[in-house]
Amino acid sequence: MGIKVAKFGGSSVADAIQLGKVKNIIDADPKRKYIVVSAPGKRFDGDSKITDLLYLCNTHIEHNVPCDQIYQVVVDRFKAMEMSLNVHVGLDQEFAEIRERLEAGEGADYIASRGEYLNAKLTAAYLGLDFVDAAGLVKFNEKGKFLDEETDKALSEELKKHDGAVIPGFYGTMPNGKIKTFTRGGSDITGSIVAKAVNAEIYENWTDVHGFLQADPRIVDNPEPIQHISYAELRELSYMGASVLHENAIYPVRGSNIPINIRNTNDPEHPGTMIVSQAKPEDDGRIITGIAGSKDFVVINLHKNLMSSEPGYIKRLLGILEGYGISFEHLPSGIDTASVVISKKQLKNNLGDILDEIDRKLSPDNVEVSHDIALVATVGTGMANRYGTAARLFTALAEARVNIRMIDQGSSEMNIIVGVENKDFETAIRAIYNAFAKDNRK
Repeated sequence: MGIKVAKFGGSSVADAIQLGKVKNIIDADPKRKYIVVSAPGKRFDGDSKITDLLYLCNTHIEHNVPCDQIYQVVVDRFKAMEMSLNVHVGLDQEFAEIRERLEAGEGADYIASRGEYLNAKLTAAYLGLDFVDAAGLVKFNEKGKFLDEETDKALSEELKKHDGAVIPGFYGTMPNGKIKTFTRGGSDITGSIVAKAVNAEIYENWTDVHGFLQADPRIVDNPEPIQHISYAELRELSYMGASVLHENAIYPVRGSNIPINIRNTNDPEHPGTMIVSQAKPEDDGRIITGIAGSKDFVVINLHKNLMSSEPGYIKRLLGILEGYGISFEHLPSGIDTASVVISKKQLKNNLGDILDEIDRKLSPDNVEVSHDIALVATVGTGMANRYGTAARLFTALAEARVNIRMIDQGSSEMNIIVGVENKDFETAIRAIYNAFAKDNRK
């Protein structure tokens, strides 16, 4: 019999009512043997996520500000869940240890991980499954880099000992035993890692939506759902802001060709979105798969005569950014020009210093900086084999009176990225969607 790994996000495990839905889902399919859980999320508008409260506790302690009130909110919420679920996992002892380690300066990663840790203990007791801690199994090196092979071996060996288990997401440990977390949303990655370790037939990622849509429903009214999407397409959309699944959750299962199924805990009969290695044959008629993007980028445009004949010019440009710990988003270039696109958040207050260094080290003939730029990515494997796709996209933007400030296309030809002004972001997405929506319904 095949094995399914099911990961449940924060909204799916927000309280005892939601965990009741989780239990029904697990009980409905005996193949769902290994369960990964996030920390409890928001129960209603205006509520707080447990992880946010824990981070806030750590910030208070770092600034010598009492966090008793915030900490008690976390304690009360978990105790209420324990009582409602009619399980007993020794929360008083757990919280005493957490508080002691927090006051001793254990750090943000440790305190943030306790939401997943405690929720996994509660969920395991409620479902009647073993609790398997990610600490010691999900491995990072001393610099905080995730260790793929070592983790896969350790998890595989441990989970063979358990016919069913609940594993906390989001964190692992470094060689010295200190807790190390993934970036926010990292429980998706843990689920993918577990699926690879047990050679699952499918990785189910349960959340509060039915899967991916072709565009953000806050921008486009009733966008079409995406029933099937390839790993590569999903990677592009996730990177550009489609936030249903953590972008790095693809890597562990991709090599093992394990499909990911995005499902809705509140509507478990809905098939959701299936993420596979290649788009299904019946989807070949689809031109685009989805549209995503985000705002607030800065573009540094450099012009220098004979730039292309000057060895190492781009390398030196990127070296300047590296010196400030800045990674770039895109690097469109021409024979005598190069443009580097950087998130405004990464720049912080370093733009002036970076421009001075570019002037000293690269001696460009001209430098222009464009602020308040948004990036919009149109993604689809069907784009490469269709004549006129780019023309239709640019025509749609022109008719919507959107000025294109930058164009970039990946080497795979599955995406076209345009830079527009922040104020035109939503208009651009709607124009592109409407230009292709009819084809996507065929």
